[in-house]
Formats: sequence, C-alpha cells, structure tokens
Amino acid sequence: MGAFIVRRLFWSVPVLLALLLAVFLLMQAVPGGPFDFAGEKNLPASVVRNLERKYGLDKPLHVQFYNYVVSLVLHGDMGPSFRQRGRTVNEIIAESLPISAQLGIMAIGLALIIGIPAGIIAALNHNTWLDYLASFLAIVGVSIPALVMGPLLYWIFALKLGWLPVALWGAERPFILGFIPIPTAKFIRHAILPTFALGTGLSASIARLTRASLLQVIREDYIRTARAKGLRERVVVIRHALKNSLIPVVTVLGPMFAAVVTGTVVIEAIFGIPGMGKYFVQSINNRDYPLIMGVTLVYSVILVLSNLFVDIAYAWLDPRIRYS
Repeated sequence: MGAFIVRRLFWSVPVLLALLLAVFLLMQAVPGGPFDFAGEKNLPASVVRNLERKYGLDKPLHVQFYNYVVSLVLHGDMGPSFRQRGRTVNEIIAESLPISAQLGIMAIGLALIIGIPAGIIAALNHNTWLDYLASFLAIVGVSIPALVMGPLLYWIFALKLGWLPVALWGAERPFILGFIPIPTAKFIRHAILPTFALGTGLSASIARLTRASLLQVIREDYIRTARAKGLRERVVVIRHALKNSLIPVVTVLGPMFAAVVTGTVVIEAIFGIPGMGKYFVQSINNRDYPLIMGVTLVYSVILVLSNLFVDIAYAWLDPRIRYS
C-alpha cells in the first residue's frame, strides 16, 4: 500500500503541471486582459505597459509559465492578485478556503448521516411504502437545486419564523488546526441553514446510490450463504453487504468532497459566506490570472488527494482489492 501511495503522489505531479499549463493557455486565449475595466474608462496605454512590465506580463508565455512554476515550487508563492491590490493569492486562499472547508465538511457529514441510512432502509424494504417514500424524497432532493433550496430555507426559518440568522458566517478565529471552527452557539446558528441547503441535495444522491448498490449486493450468493449460516440480519447487512455496497458511494465522494470543500458559488452567495467559491467566478471575470491559477491549483490538489483516499478506501471495503 505504501508503494502505491508514493507512486500515485509521484504521478500526480506531472498531472498537476499539465493542468496548470492547460489553464494558463486557456486564460491567455480569453479576450481581454487583467487591466481592462468593463464599463469604466480604460487605463492609458503607457500605464498598462508599466503594469504588464511590473507583473512580468510583457515576457513570452513560456517564460511567464516557467517563472510561475518556479516561484510556486521553490517558495510556495502563487503571486499577487492583479485586481485586489495589495493582496496576494496566498492571502486570499488562506482567508477564504477554511470557511469553504467548514461548510463543505459539514454538508458532506450531513449528507452521509441522512443518505446512507435512507438508502439502507429503502433497499431492505424494497417495494414497500418505506422504499417509495425514501425514493420520492431522494428524487425531490436531487430535483430541487441549491438556488431554490437556499432562499426557501431562509425565507421560512429566518424571515418568517425568525429562528435563525439570514446570512453571514459565525465562526470565530482562530480556528483549530487552521480550519476547524470553535463550536460556539453563534457559529452553529449561522451554519444550520447553508449546511442543510447544501447537504440535502448531496444526501439525496448518496441515498439513491446506496439503495441501488445494496439491492444488488444483497442478492449475491455470499449473502445467501451468510443468512443460511444463521447469522442475524443486522450482522449480514452491516458486516457483509454494506461494505461492498458502499464502493459506488465512496467513488462519488472523492470529486464531491473536492467540489464542496473548495467553495460553492451559489450557497456562499445566497448566505453571504466569505468563502472561496466566489473567486472561481470573479477571477475569470476580472482576468485575474494568478487568482485563476491559484484557485484551480487548490481544487486540483484536493481532488487528487480525495481520489487517493477513495482508492485506499476500496481496499478496506473490499479485501479482494490489492494494490501491488
């Protein structure tokens, strides 16, 4: 297993470099530049040339990319933001990523708490009213986007009932280990609505996958053998059937985790959460090249690590899987 992990991490380096190169070339191909201000008076040509010289944009593309990679590898420096003057990309990500990670981890946790039991109940009560109810709720959860679920939740629980705050994020710095919030009452009250708005849709997808996979597994011969030996139904389901049925769920958890931990544009915009999601859109609209590269790199690294943990989980869930 150790050799497999080292090999995967080794091959992830050229993958990340190729991804950075593709993003670099694509953003250079987009019309406009970082110093073009839409709807405003453009800067004089001489000022633009001075700014390009300051940030190294007057150099050939291969030199720009080489300088960026060298600075990133040797110093961990993602460069300054072109549009947020006086701030570096490192500072922006260090400030916003922990908040997005908090929301994403709680939403994933809620999705697992709701989705896996709902899928198990539906599969074990196949073609009964419990199965139909769980399937109906899962379809509703998948069908309602966060763009609708978020405003609906805060209209009911914040505006009408007044139980919870409408927006903002209640985490108090400093965080534990850099991103774990101190669980104050203020933080919990602010986190409930966005967590439910994001987590319910994820839980619906997980419930459907769990149900479909478990229905397939419980019909296998080794499950019949376990029941024939006289094992209790709980032992058969949890020890023998559930682990193998979770392989498809774990597979989707890798990209799902990377997507929500690095920021969700809609939920963060609805609830006024200062996370990293908005920078994926703002950096492209502003042609902020270092910020585009920075947020893409962070997402890619988390995605690579998430998929690595998924592969490791395969071996734990199914002893037949070996990495050698």
